[in-house]
Amino acid sequence: MSLSDKQTGRLYGVGLGPGDPNLMTLRAVELVGAADVVAYHSARHGRSIARSIAAGHLRADQVEEALVYPVTTEGTDHPGGYRAALEEFYEEAAQRLAAHLDAGRDVAVLCEGDPFLFGSYQHMHKRLAHRYPTEVVPGISSVNAAASRLGRPLVEDREVLTVLPGTLPEEELAARLSSTDSAVVLKLGRTFPAVKRALQQAGRLEDAWYVERATMAGERTGRLADVDEESVPYFSVALVPSEVGAPAETVAEAKVPLVPPGAGEVVVVGLGPAGPAWLTPEARGALAVADDLVGYSTYIDRVPARPGQRRHASDNKVESERATFALDLARSGRRVAVVSSGDPGVFAMASAVLEVACEEGYADVPVRVLPGMTAAHAAAARVGAPLGHDFATISLSDRLKPFDVVSRRVAAAAAADLVLALYNPASRSRTWQVAAVRDLLLEHRAPDTPVVVARDVGGPQESVRVVALTDLEPTEVDMRTLLIVGSSQTQAVRRADGRHVVWTPRRYPEEPAV
Repeated sequence: MSLSDKQTGRLYGVGLGPGDPNLMTLRAVELVGAADVVAYHSARHGRSIARSIAAGHLRADQVEEALVYPVTTEGTDHPGGYRAALEEFYEEAAQRLAAHLDAGRDVAVLCEGDPFLFGSYQHMHKRLAHRYPTEVVPGISSVNAAASRLGRPLVEDREVLTVLPGTLPEEELAARLSSTDSAVVLKLGRTFPAVKRALQQAGRLEDAWYVERATMAGERTGRLADVDEESVPYFSVALVPSEVGAPAETVAEAKVPLVPPGAGEVVVVGLGPAGPAWLTPEARGALAVADDLVGYSTYIDRVPARPGQRRHASDNKVESERATFALDLARSGRRVAVVSSGDPGVFAMASAVLEVACEEGYADVPVRVLPGMTAAHAAAARVGAPLGHDFATISLSDRLKPFDVVSRRVAAAAAADLVLALYNPASRSRTWQVAAVRDLLLEHRAPDTPVVVARDVGGPQESVRVVALTDLEPTEVDMRTLLIVGSSQTQAVRRADGRHVVWTPRRYPEEPAV
């Protein structure tokens, strides 16, 4: 009889739930009681939480396989280090279980929580499941148990839940906590101080809850900020629950600023050129914890509404008034996010806010600027790398400066053979500037100089074309368009797929010796 025809046992990965035996599923109870072999992991002390959960359903005649970790959190003298020591252990454990399966015995591997959510069973699954008939029984996870013990919903409506291991680097934790609605952090214990600092950096500490040994003896819950760092075991969870589903009084309580009373702040946030894919985690976090949003109505509409957050939309031509309003809110103790498209420091709100913030009455109001993806960089990426060498960024709008200043700057940059990124090229009331700038550039550039005409990059009506400078048609350019004009070195090549690739070499030719 060939090996493929041999009758083998079945492998079961059995999720036991968070700790209370009453929370085991009926299927888990059935399989634990029926299996020929019951396997479970434990530390070197030999006590297994998984076995203790299932103990009431074990039979005296069952074979028990205790899979004892050689290391847990301590160091090791294994020549390959900690990871190699564990890999060797998993291989040996899988071989032990495979021997039972080959002999036709069914094996149930016990796993607290859910087997596929940071479960210890997974290491056996990926080594054995492709070789033997396998069934995985889901279990109530510590994530769900913690939320139920707190009586707090995890997510509602369009909220996003992020599950994180506390072993991530602190900066990575802070970034991910900033960019999500709700979060659960597992694997605490010795990682707890770093997790707490990450929550503080992300502005989420006051929203965070702590659950220890959910549904088990010794269960403890409370505000995470109040927990003694030295008292936290591995089997504990940090939870930032839903604000949509929270009681009204809890939302108000969670919105207490992490700054002293009367000392709010203004954060000027870059939303990127369009859509959530262009938003940085840092910016997303600032928007999430803000008490107030201030900005041009079109940009305010791009930010999802949050419970308890006030939104102050205004026209696009009142930058100074908007800045003053935001600083007044912050002076009263509010956390204020002033939103801009692209990067707030590039033809946007950062300058307006800082100009007012430097007046005597606002000198003590904290102001931060968070960068965003610029329209120029987004447009450049769509065609390749036209900004690969020196370039100049110029706004063609004459609303805040005379057009003769625009002309002189364009001429100087063109004479210096810089690539040009031209913002605000035209609007309903400005229809002649593009033609004037094109003609000016043709005094310094060859007619076939590539020009990237990028409209609504990242948006639903995105259009990106490459044309020769002499063929640039002003009537096809509006306020939502950005132009990138190549230098004498910029290359435009049509590739096999029919698309243009544009790039500016990083080397510039040397001037000939005189």
